Amino acid sequence: MSGWKSPVTSTPTIWASCTPCPAALPCICWETSGRRPPFSNLPLLYQASRITGDPSYKEIAYRHACQARKYIIRPDRSTYHTYYMDVETGEPRFGRTAQGYSDTSCWARGQSWGVYGFALSYAHTGDKSFLKAACDVLDYFLEHLPEDHICYWDLYFTEGDQPRDSSAAAVVCCGILELLRHLPLTNPKREVYQKALVDMMSSLAQNYTTQDNPEQEGILRHGVYSIPHNRGIDECMIWGDYYYMEALYCLLYGPCCYWL
Repeated sequence: MSGWKSPVTSTPTIWASCTPCPAALPCICWETSGRRPPFSNLPLLYQASRITGDPSYKEIAYRHACQARKYIIRPDRSTYHTYYMDVETGEPRFGRTAQGYSDTSCWARGQSWGVYGFALSYAHTGDKSFLKAACDVLDYFLEHLPEDHICYWDLYFTEGDQPRDSSAAAVVCCGILELLRHLPLTNPKREVYQKALVDMMSSLAQNYTTQDNPEQEGILRHGVYSIPHNRGIDECMIWGDYYYMEALYCLLYGPCCYWL
């Protein structure tokens, strides 16, 4: 196809052109577009090294994950949506949101990307700091859930009539499933995480699907793309449907090995 670029070769180009800043971009972020690659793309680079034998892809992904662990996670285990770096010096500048409630709040889907992303980075590298980061970010997420176990669009909200984000819940369920593959059987958090997984998946299945709404175009209702931009509010989200199905698949058949 004319003009098509392989994601394996084009993705590192976005990251790797700056020297002091480990990711060649003005920021580290969970989810975005254009020339700001999201954390959720890192498995593509880990896989590229495995398939091609070129270690540079994995090295880029590892540096980016280390920067995210260092700067994007706050001391209280919540996360920034985006953390800006000085591209000339590599020095950290400030954290900011794009799709969350405020720069100091915790955007729910960003937190969910952190759970799954750090768990996958641990799976690909064996760096135990990523396993701890995934647990820390998950603990904060679980501590800020409402009674029906499905998060609001920003974890600043724990009650009231603010929109939920079922897609963030689906992503974090996949993250829990990945974490449970790696946590020792003696780890006391396993039971907490297993219960949370059952609670969230049960709530999604019973209260958030379109089973009784055949006119809907998706599977999970009550997803959110971006409230600050007034886009995709209380709708079916394609990534929510995907990660919900991935979680169901993993529960029935085991891990989705294409991430690993």
